[in-house]
Amino acid sequence: MIHLNQVGIHFKDRKVLENVSFHVPPKSALGIIGPSGSGKSVLLKIIAGLLRPTSGSVEVRSEKVSMLFQKNALFDSFTLLENLLVPLAETLRIEGEVALERSMKLLKAVGLDQSANLYPDEISGGMQKRLGIARALIIEPEVILYDEPTAGLDPITSRSIADLMIELHRANQTTLVMVTNDLQRAYLVSDQIAFCANQTLKIIGTPAEVKKTDDPEVRHFIYANALSPQIEASS
Repeated sequence: MIHLNQVGIHFKDRKVLENVSFHVPPKSALGIIGPSGSGKSVLLKIIAGLLRPTSGSVEVRSEKVSMLFQKNALFDSFTLLENLLVPLAETLRIEGEVALERSMKLLKAVGLDQSANLYPDEISGGMQKRLGIARALIIEPEVILYDEPTAGLDPITSRSIADLMIELHRANQTTLVMVTNDLQRAYLVSDQIAFCANQTLKIIGTPAEVKKTDDPEVRHFIYANALSPQIEASS
């Protein structure tokens, strides 16, 4: 579904990524971890077509691609419902009762149907993230890209958002790529995990394989991540 071959990108005199190659099969979930500033979000924007690589090639075998930005990028002056109606009208030209029915169904799926007439600044950070996910899914994408979907959330809300991502990924049979510094969420959501550092990216393997890896850089990242206290919601 997603193919990158020898992709590199430079900003002025700064090389961010070089010789990045990987493949994401259809309906699978890839989690990309790595230190802050390693180019993870830049890589996601390249896949989304928001940035053009300096070298290499990118192939996404679908035109139905959606992205959840780290800051959610919500329309603050629109209600939760209007945040879904607008992309439906602008992207798919769907309006009226059909758009209303689809939007309310998705708001219900993310637990926001009772808040449809509120504005983003009237709901919590976790609810805003749920709205961002709903808006990313409203156009029924085949590929969905998540940039730090649990950043800034408490551990219990973070787990709730990760569970929602998994549920909707499976229900909609999407191809998912997630950039995150939250290793526990990467383990939870991903089929495969890749590590981004030193201007490149390498596929490490399944969550179980990542936990057992002998790669010193990955082991250091895992150890540093484990030093942060985690409070898990009950499974």
